[in-house]
Amino acid sequence: MEVKTTGVAGTLESSDIQITISKNASGIVIDLESEVKKAYGDQIESVIKDTLTKYGLANCKVKAVDKGALDCVIKARTLAAAQRATETSDKPDLEVL
Repeated sequence: MEVKTTGVAGTLESSDIQITISKNASGIVIDLESEVKKAYGDQIESVIKDTLTKYGLANCKVKAVDKGALDCVIKARTLAAAQRATETSDKPDLEVL
């Protein structure tokens, strides 16, 4: 699957995460901004990468601004942003979650 446009999902409210996905030439690059990055940064990045891989995205840039989101929220926001970025919002692939 290929990124066609920039996709954004989520908010900057407490207990949420804002995910922005854009084009990248090679691999998945994650830029994580979080107050709990020291303790949970590896887990957050792992959830994002696993969700994108299951969805079929291999090359994209991800900007994630975390405000204390749980894993289920991170997955849902990542999937929504990926669908918007690939312009496939009309064909939800919920098996990824």
